[in-house]
Amino acid sequence: MDEQELDQLRRRFGEAKGGDIYDPDFAATAALVFRAADERQWPFAGVPTFLGLQYRAEALRQQPVDIDVAVVGVPMDLGVTHRGGARFGPRAVRAIERIGPYEHALKVAPMRHLRAADVGDVPMRSRFDLGACHADIEAWFGRLPAGVIALAVGGDHSITLPILKALGRGRPLGMLHIDAHCDTAGEFEGSKFHHGGPFRHAVLEGVLDPRRCVQVGIRGGAGYLWEFSYESGMTVLHVEDVERLGVPAVIARAREVIGGGPMYVTFDVDGIDPGFAPGTGTPEVGGLTPREALAIVRGMAGLDIVGGDVVEVAPQYDATTNTAQVAAQMLFELLCLVALRRRANTT
Repeated sequence: MDEQELDQLRRRFGEAKGGDIYDPDFAATAALVFRAADERQWPFAGVPTFLGLQYRAEALRQQPVDIDVAVVGVPMDLGVTHRGGARFGPRAVRAIERIGPYEHALKVAPMRHLRAADVGDVPMRSRFDLGACHADIEAWFGRLPAGVIALAVGGDHSITLPILKALGRGRPLGMLHIDAHCDTAGEFEGSKFHHGGPFRHAVLEGVLDPRRCVQVGIRGGAGYLWEFSYESGMTVLHVEDVERLGVPAVIARAREVIGGGPMYVTFDVDGIDPGFAPGTGTPEVGGLTPREALAIVRGMAGLDIVGGDVVEVAPQYDATTNTAQVAAQMLFELLCLVALRRRANTT
């Protein structure tokens, strides 16, 4: 670099503050974070909400509703078959501050295009009754105002069944499902509605179209339980398939299967290898890397996502908070996909 070029850089950036940013796109994003040129909002201060969103428990009851996206916790884990603790997942995910506001791969700052709020947790009548909790979850999602997309933080994976029953009523949904397990098992010990079987029941209820469902990252010793996935026509991509095909081919296959209709994204953190995300109730070695999962979720950009969730974070097994970090990033990716869709529809 010659002296003239260096002098130009010095004049422009030598005394600049952290918020003095010249690129218009970057500057608009920085305006979400900086109150003054060098005064940032402290990510570790205040009451934690996802992405530092405003906490608005009343947002969905107002008329007219003035938000596009509601982030909601579903702190229920009565459906687990192994280690409990996912009821604390929403708190753990909300406490993660190292996410956003900009997504570099998708090139979007979602809060520039969306009105979003953290609306708290789904109220449930009983901490002991799984069926009652499912009924309360379905009722909550069934009351969502038209045009509002809810992104949920669980909780165990059984919460996705009542969500799908609410969102898929009258229009069966497609689905991208990242997980170690297909979660299409039958009744265990007198209970149909555990976290190992929500998608069998969603199909049988007519709210999930199995021929538009892609399950990615499947592995482990429970493969004999997933007969329903194959019989119903779901596309099952084991973790070995991801390695063999490569992520771009997995994305292409998922987009082909899901198509252009309304779809749901559900992300179970045990889809990630426990070396990266140990804080979950049913860890399975040999899983996806966070990088692979991020790329697959980003690959859904442009599809008609009507809802999504991140589930099975059990923070007591997450000594480094890595699992909650992965989960929070995945939830942020879903927010970005919704923002991209809204941006495309308004330009």
